[in-house]
Amino acid sequence: MTDVTHTLHLTVHCPHPGLAIATIIGDMDVRTAPTLRSGVLEIIEQGHSRLALDLAQVGFCDSAGLSAIIGIWHAAQAAGGSLSLAAVPDRLMRMLRMTGVDSLLPVHATAADVTDQPTSANR
Repeated sequence: MTDVTHTLHLTVHCPHPGLAIATIIGDMDVRTAPTLRSGVLEIIEQGHSRLALDLAQVGFCDSAGLSAIIGIWHAAQAAGGSLSLAAVPDRLMRMLRMTGVDSLLPVHATAADVTDQPTSANR
């Protein structure tokens, strides 16, 4: 059984201009999804058009968390950017596959893999 804590922490690392990696620690659920969405939308509004969510430390994700990811993806696209996911836990990856979200978003094994991808500035 999963121990759901209903807590979420978000930290941001910007390894390249225009790229932000948001590390999510905790649960992505009905209680924390609004915090996740508003925190990441603020990152997009600050001009980080290319965004990755590092999900390695996510303990639980429900439909509200998945909805937040989809909303963030839409916001990134509307800003002319993109969203990718990194280090997706197995349980969440199954949810992404079942819903087809894995076909919309690039999924990387680690956050380091995201930083190794070329940006439009260095192509």
